[in-house]
Amino acid sequence: MQVFYLVCRKAGGGSITPHVQNFLLENCTGTNVDGRQNFTYTTTIFKRIISEVELSSSTVIDGLYEEFAQRMLSKAKDSLLNKTDHIYKEISFLSSTNDDVSSRLISVVARLSCSSNMLEGDTGCSLWPSSLFLSEFILSYPEIFSTKCCFELGSGVGLVGICLNYVGASKEHSEVLKESKNKVECKYLSWEHVSESDLWGYQPDIVLGADIMYDPVCVPHLVRVLSMLLRRNRSQGENNGKSGDEFQTEGPVAYIATVVRNAETFNCFAKAAADAKLSAINIASSAAPSNLLPYMLSYDRSSVQLLKITSLS
Repeated sequence: MQVFYLVCRKAGGGSITPHVQNFLLENCTGTNVDGRQNFTYTTTIFKRIISEVELSSSTVIDGLYEEFAQRMLSKAKDSLLNKTDHIYKEISFLSSTNDDVSSRLISVVARLSCSSNMLEGDTGCSLWPSSLFLSEFILSYPEIFSTKCCFELGSGVGLVGICLNYVGASKEHSEVLKESKNKVECKYLSWEHVSESDLWGYQPDIVLGADIMYDPVCVPHLVRVLSMLLRRNRSQGENNGKSGDEFQTEGPVAYIATVVRNAETFNCFAKAAADAKLSAINIASSAAPSNLLPYMLSYDRSSVQLLKITSLS
């Protein structure tokens, strides 16, 4: 099947373009010459194609999502998809001996349980490039996070939390619906309805997030939550980072990794952040992490922005 995906990329000039996706959709949803549809095989193709395109930060056509969702719904109705079904993945972070960022040799294996039931929503189903980049950042600069209280917004499959735990962050408060087994304290947090009093028990030094500004409807709520968590008086004036380094800040700081898929949505966030007196600076180049995933050829690190966000008030 790997040859099949290589052919798809070649047909699209190096990527699986919308044109190639439409071709696959049209030719995989019919019946074969015997009048029977190889349902399982073509569903696997659609799932892999969607995963490949998402991982490369390209556009998945709506028709492909809709067809895949219909197939999942059909399997659920036939009782072939149990709500507890999961896909288990291992992500290995490995550093080389000539690493320019960190002199430490890094070898971390994160074992993840990803939901295969997209009917319940896509949270916890996919690994996004932003999550991989933020995880590399944490492992490359452990001194930033060691012994710090970290608060992650939108933890997905939990990869960032695992990396925080590895470098010795003191606490991680993650917005997930299920309890974690990685010594991470997990809380459900509704951005729309959370109040100052709901967050008062938390005093994070660092707030993190990966790929959480994809929906313009959620942007005002996200900025409001960030504003509450980044107020300087919440951390009692402590400094983050070592004196004189580029990571030193007075009060809490947020590191948000994101891929700009829609410029309008990103500009909406930038304006809302500025109106809320939040400084957002892209440090993806100046503080680029080590390449700890050299084997993951479809992972485009250059597409990710790493925003360092602090409060100006």
